[in-house]
Amino acid sequence: MSEKFKAPRGTFDVLPEQQAVRRRIGEVARRRLEAAGYGRMDTPIFEETALFARGVGESTDIVQKQMFTFEDQGGRSLTLRPEATASVCRAYLEHGMQTRAQPVKLWTEGPFFRHERPQAGRYRQFTQVNAEAIGSDSPLVDAEMILLAGDIVAELEVEGVRLRLGSLGTPESRAAYLDELREYLRSHEGELSEEVQSRIDANPLRAFDADHEGTRKVMEGAPTLLDSLDPADAEHFAEVRSLLDGNGVSYDIDPTLVRGLDYYTRTLFEFECERLGAQSGIGGGGRYDGLIEQLGGPATSGCGWALGVDRIALALEPEEGAAEAEEERDGVFVVAEADDRERALSLITELRRAGFRADLDLAGRALKGQMKQADRVGARHALILSGDAKATLRDMSSGEEREVDPATLVETLSSP
Repeated sequence: MSEKFKAPRGTFDVLPEQQAVRRRIGEVARRRLEAAGYGRMDTPIFEETALFARGVGESTDIVQKQMFTFEDQGGRSLTLRPEATASVCRAYLEHGMQTRAQPVKLWTEGPFFRHERPQAGRYRQFTQVNAEAIGSDSPLVDAEMILLAGDIVAELEVEGVRLRLGSLGTPESRAAYLDELREYLRSHEGELSEEVQSRIDANPLRAFDADHEGTRKVMEGAPTLLDSLDPADAEHFAEVRSLLDGNGVSYDIDPTLVRGLDYYTRTLFEFECERLGAQSGIGGGGRYDGLIEQLGGPATSGCGWALGVDRIALALEPEEGAAEAEEERDGVFVVAEADDRERALSLITELRRAGFRADLDLAGRALKGQMKQADRVGARHALILSGDAKATLRDMSSGEEREVDPATLVETLSSP
């Protein structure tokens, strides 16, 4: 028996009936972001490996364990992009965007890749919408980005969403805190997971989002960064909260909130959906004021976020056992006998060129079968050709029929 091929582990096919919700997520994001002055850009799906090692951080799980890295025919090390921000910042520098009016506001959408353990809501190829505002350290940028992400999620009617908010301060201001945290972790080293033990020096903050039960218990008593912010960082965080409060945004301050990328500074935020269980995060981001400089550019502030299209689509699926709402009917299905198929093809071509959705039977069905097919594809009207100059237009919802002239069908369908 020949081998049956399947989609690679951690990936999935998006079937035609699953496209509508994903298309809507992208369209809502595009409309909201472009109305706020964010311009779309696209970056390659692979970059030089060093871009992510330097930008994301050598000590992160992403760089150490999760990147799909390969060598091209020229011996160069390339990596499928695991996230968008490093690529957008590379493009910002490469194309001299620092000479434009700041901040430069950009958004992108597409596939990303991480070699993670597959489970519901966590995939090795996943789709994100990303927004970045580069060139301003104003708390207004942080607040605007959180408001935009929240408005997109709200318009999509994702239920059970919670916003978590925190601050990492700046690398300089958190240096003393990290020493304090390392000392605390070493005093409980025997209770920590081996993974957390191995990166006490390089990345102690990651202990806060460990799944290991003993580590989680230790972290309940750990000192928090929010209590150690310097005056400037504390003022920035207070201004962000004030701006969100003034716009009626509900949030929970979470002193344990961390991200899996080293470039974050100051404001952090994450949107969670209670319907998704363990993989509850549907989007998040924060400020990355040192990233451009790490990539060889001048000191430049930045702030960004990513919304997970796959997870939002999961959150929008109907509850088990709930009836799915019928999609609104649209378009025309032309029904014709075999000797009238040429005229049917001409009619649907005319309709399509006029901007209408139009289809016809391609499988040689009898008239009754064609009518069933018109119902299956969700056509609003069936145009039944009768072999003479006239035709019958049937409303597929009500069953009402009227005689029409196919020669003026575009005008007929365009009339209210």
